[in-house]
Amino acid sequence: MREPRHVAASIGPATSGGRPIKVAILDDYFDTLHTLPCFAKLAPFDVTIWNDHVQDVDALAERLADTEVLVLIRERTKIQAPLLERLSKLRLISQRSVYPHIDIDACTRHGVVVSSNLHADTPSYAAAELTWALVLAAMRQLPEQVEALKRGTWQTGVGWTLRGKTLGIYGYGRIGKVVAGYGQAFGMQVCVWARDAARARARADGYQTAASKEAFLAECDVVSLHMRLVDGTRGIVTAADLARMKPTALLVNTSRAGLVAPGALVDALRAGRPGMAAVDVFEQEPLTDPNDPLLGLPNVVCTPHIGYVTRDEYDLQFADIFDQIVAYAAGAPTNVVNPAVVKRT
Repeated sequence: MREPRHVAASIGPATSGGRPIKVAILDDYFDTLHTLPCFAKLAPFDVTIWNDHVQDVDALAERLADTEVLVLIRERTKIQAPLLERLSKLRLISQRSVYPHIDIDACTRHGVVVSSNLHADTPSYAAAELTWALVLAAMRQLPEQVEALKRGTWQTGVGWTLRGKTLGIYGYGRIGKVVAGYGQAFGMQVCVWARDAARARARADGYQTAASKEAFLAECDVVSLHMRLVDGTRGIVTAADLARMKPTALLVNTSRAGLVAPGALVDALRAGRPGMAAVDVFEQEPLTDPNDPLLGLPNVVCTPHIGYVTRDEYDLQFADIFDQIVAYAAGAPTNVVNPAVVKRT
């Protein structure tokens, strides 16, 4: 177990019972947050930062026993009822984006406010850029070529040019729209499949939309998934969908692994349709098993959920997260997803 980083509070108004409010931050793997400009927002608080990942309830209960405000980095740690029942001092969970990892009902029962800015107005350019990096890496076989060169082998295969090929954007939201623009800049034909309203927006932006989901998957050379994982999208990409893709096609997933039916991608890649995949998300995270079947396939480029992991994106996201803490300490919580807690106090 790594020792946590403790950042003592300066004199300020963020107090509880005459002492600084205790804030805990989980899963700051590279000890980055305290180096960001936005971290100054937490100067009045007593902050403890944990750099390792722990999911064991007993260990978390011990770590967070005195915590009043908990900061989560996206969905790295699940906060469920068995843990919440043991955190008697916890009053606020502050994070950004969606919250399938948090038991909101249990938080409400225990009087814990959950604040989460869903940033509906801004795309994650970091995630969009990583998506495009994965497209280029897979189509030009960059990981294989780099590793071969390090072993003294000069060129190991022939890649594909993107210009003139069809980029499929599955889900035309904030990030999908940005990635579509990248494809257009590379001279690709862009085709969109999404809900009716989203397809209408894509057409208004000048993009082609597919006649059907089946045609979309069969015709595109690159298919990039850009949907939120909700009940209606879980497993939306089926084994039959993957089987419709070209043997030369690339599937890219920087959204959520749950969009693809469990196990379907590994089976499809072994069968040769699609011919390649590039993924930043996995059914189990963090993925630390080097024998995971997806990692062992030669036609897959994998990255460890780093779509949003840049200093710029961190500072943007955690400015929101820390602002939510400051607002709570001032008695006016913002971006509350369980307002019944606030009404009771």
